[in-house]
Formats: sequence, C-alpha cells, structure tokens
Amino acid sequence: MLIVIPAMGIFYLLVTIGKLYLVRLLFLSHPPQSFTDFFSVHATGIFVAGIRLMAIWLLAYHLYHYAKREIRLSVENARLELSFKQSQLDNLSAQLNPHFLFNALNNIKSLVYTRPDAAGRAIDLLSELLRSGLYKGSAMLIRLNEEVELVRDYLELEGLRMEERLTYDLDMDISLSGLMVPRLCIQTLVENAVKHGVALEKQGGKIEVIINEHEGFVNIRVLNPGKLEQDKTTTGIGLHNLKERLDLNYDHSASFSLYEIDQKVCSEIKIPIR
Repeated sequence: MLIVIPAMGIFYLLVTIGKLYLVRLLFLSHPPQSFTDFFSVHATGIFVAGIRLMAIWLLAYHLYHYAKREIRLSVENARLELSFKQSQLDNLSAQLNPHFLFNALNNIKSLVYTRPDAAGRAIDLLSELLRSGLYKGSAMLIRLNEEVELVRDYLELEGLRMEERLTYDLDMDISLSGLMVPRLCIQTLVENAVKHGVALEKQGGKIEVIINEHEGFVNIRVLNPGKLEQDKTTTGIGLHNLKERLDLNYDHSASFSLYEIDQKVCSEIKIPIR
C-alpha cells in the first residue's frame, strides 16, 4: 500500500488537474493561467487530496475483504470443531457400545480365573480406550505414533474378545512418527474394518494397517477381509464425519477412499505432508 497509494495519488493528480484545466479552456475563452502555472499552483493540494482519497478507499476495500475472510475462517473453524466433537462422540459411543463392552467385561471375567495377567492387561487396555475418548482434551491433531498406539490397544483388546478369529499387522514408516494427523482418523477406519469385515467372516480374518509416504502424501491404508456391497451405503456416519474433518483440516487437499483390492476391502487416507 505504501507504493500503490502514492502511485494512485499521482494518477489522480494528473487526471484531475487535466480535467479542471480542460473545463477552464471550454468555459473561459481566455484562461488567466497557462497549464504550467495552473499545475504549479494547484498540484500540491490536489495530490494531497488524492492521497487521502485513495488511502481511504484502499483501506475500506481491504477491511471489507479482511472481514469477509475472518467470517469465512470462523465458519470453517466452527464446522471443524463441531465435526471433531461429533467424531469424539461417535468414537466414545463405539467404545461404550453395549455389545462391545459386555463381551469385553465377560472376557476379562473369564481371564481373571484362567489368566490373571491377561485380565489385568485387558483392564488396562479398556481403561486407556475409554480415557482417550473422555480425557484427552480437545486437540484435533495428534502425533501419528500416538494414534497408532491407540489403534494397537484397540486391536489387542478386540483380539482378547475374538481370540484367534482376529489377527492384525501394523506397518508404519518410523520417519513419519512425529507427523500430526487428525485424531481418531485411523481408529475410525480400524473400528469399521473390525465391525464390517472381520466380525462378519465365519473364520475371522486379518486387519492390516500400512502407513507410508508417497509423492508428498502420507498414505494410510487399512485392509480387511470382505466385499463392498454396492447396493448399500458404504460410508456411514463415522466415515462421512472423517471425510469432512479431512476436508476442513487440509482445505480439500487430503482425500479418503474405499475400494476393493485382492479380495479385500481397503479404506485409504491420503494426507499432504506440510
């Protein structure tokens, strides 16, 4: 603005003084002053007036667009906060699902008599999962290694419930451990894979979590046995909520997809490294 305002002031001076002198020529048959004299007398006043007018106009213009941007950012932040809170509620609801909790407690009860160490471990896992939903604060981003540890706890607890019907493998590029990702993003995919994949298979199956970097993006893939049912909605509330959080957090540069590959269902998140 320090460059533009003087430049616009000079332009305003030239246009205005030329216009005024032209009017004098048209309405006065014998102008009392030459253009040079007229310019030297009135140039300073017109230039100062132009500077003041251009400064006011540019300031009003920038304030208007600044206010519009702040309103847009406020709306997006409010949507993001609401979406994240809904994700927390969805995650907590899944963890407190009566069927899941009933089976977890029943398994812990049986382990108390047969494998006391495993029972203690199961109680720790259940406590950690509930704590993550209730007491982890309102942070919307979390370190990737912390999210993976939460997923590991969840799968270990589900493994105690489903026993040999559930196996899992977590493969993460260690160099990505410190990357910040949306909280509960992988957890949502894994819960969906257990509920709609392994749990529906008679023999159970294996959950694979693969995290690596490719072309400036972190690829997070969760694979589970099963098939996508084309006649049913494949993106429930949890996945829809996750997609919206990704759009808001990364300004639509992140993506979520769900597809079949090698007789498995793959849910994939791509997050730009920034």
